[in-house]
Amino acid sequence: MSRRALRAHLVAAGLAGTVATSRESSLRRYRLFAAGDPRARLGLVPERDWTERDLLALIAERCGVPADPGRVSGPETIDPERTLDALDAFAGELAAVAARRGAVLLGTGHPHRLLGFYGGIADTLSAVGCLVLTPAQGRSVDITTRFGVRQGTLAYVRGVALVREGGARGPVAGTGAHTHSPLPLRLALEGLAAAGGPLPDLVVGDHGWVCGAGQLGFPAIGPADADDPAVFVGEAEGRIAVAVPLDDAVRSVHYRPLMRYVLKRACLSG
Repeated sequence: MSRRALRAHLVAAGLAGTVATSRESSLRRYRLFAAGDPRARLGLVPERDWTERDLLALIAERCGVPADPGRVSGPETIDPERTLDALDAFAGELAAVAARRGAVLLGTGHPHRLLGFYGGIADTLSAVGCLVLTPAQGRSVDITTRFGVRQGTLAYVRGVALVREGGARGPVAGTGAHTHSPLPLRLALEGLAAAGGPLPDLVVGDHGWVCGAGQLGFPAIGPADADDPAVFVGEAEGRIAVAVPLDDAVRSVHYRPLMRYVLKRACLSG
């Protein structure tokens, strides 16, 4: 898929352009982040104090949302050119780790939407000789949600980590929990350290996976919505290599062209 064709797809699918994320949601998350709420910080500890105004200015720069603080309602807008530029940088990171046959850890807090995107990347990296890490499989992890603490288990589907709630079994994405927590990432790294195996040369993920990895000093890349300020703060502070601005909650089929595009740009597909 050409850049021009992918741009048209981004806008048509609601991945960029006018997106479903609301301004109200974005401003609420900026307030939570500025107040130090862990639900918005996703495992990141910022190096400086970020006010709501600072965050709005940053997301306007990185995503293309309206910078006007007086705009407090309506849908958000993500500039598709910024998304495409970030996807090119994302592909560059994949190419670099593939060239050295590095170890890669992939994980998602959006398995219902993004599992196929990450799974295709994991399959391709494995095929070219990268080590796709799957540590701590089956280990319990407590996830704090707005409904309280829920116990889940760390599981892998197509080499991609996710959290299964309760006793859910099977390889389908529908059994994965939506989570912003960095705890699954930390559990996976603890498993690697305990086994004495290689640590990741690159972490690919969203929410707590990308922020948690960046906070601990691991190279990390991933997508982020306009109401995910932590990922863009991590990128701005130099702890996240690439944050790709896009709506992270559209139908899973719409992320397949993005997967094909980054693999092609990374020279990892025919």
